[in-house]
Amino acid sequence: MDRKRTKTPKRKKEPENVSGWREAWGYIKVFLLAVLAAFLICHFVIVNAVVPTGSMENTILSHSRVIGNRLAYVGSAPQRGDIVIFHYPVDEKSLYIKRIIGLPGETVSIREGKIYINDSTEPLEEDYLPEEWVYANDGYTFQVPEDSYLVLGDNRNVSLDARFWAQEAVNAGLASNLEEAQSYTYVARDKIVAKAVLVYWPPSQIHLIKHHSYQ
Repeated sequence: MDRKRTKTPKRKKEPENVSGWREAWGYIKVFLLAVLAAFLICHFVIVNAVVPTGSMENTILSHSRVIGNRLAYVGSAPQRGDIVIFHYPVDEKSLYIKRIIGLPGETVSIREGKIYINDSTEPLEEDYLPEEWVYANDGYTFQVPEDSYLVLGDNRNVSLDARFWAQEAVNAGLASNLEEAQSYTYVARDKIVAKAVLVYWPPSQIHLIKHHSYQ
């Protein structure tokens, strides 16, 4: 006895507009995921910064673009010699990049173009300076607060750094005198955004950023 063949019901063909929408939605999802990934990376993993001046030459040339690692200090503290990206104390909307010189709780003295830490009679060896330091190079003593860091540019003759920020704060009306403005001299730990790791622009200057280790 022959079995009756059952016909497989034909699938209805999707309207072209529905099929097209599904394909478009697939592309949209990929785009949205890429945007989300870029957002998360830029806000939680890396920071992109521009160095508009020669304050860090020759380590980082003017008009260079730099990538910093936001996760560099998760579980560890910044070290002397690190080059960091941070919120400028006088105007926190601006990002600055400088080298850490003084650590929390230290006394840092600048005498005749040399830097001394606490009671040391031997100055820091700073072979990264591009030229002889002759401007604003004497008579400074900094008492670094426990939660903060003292930072300076490598090109000390042109760098707007911790030596001048108290006066900048007075000029900006943030304090009435230099004594009141001393807190603007230092970078608080929670204002350090990232550790600078790579110069990626211009192409001729692409290099990993070298951080200094003092003997």
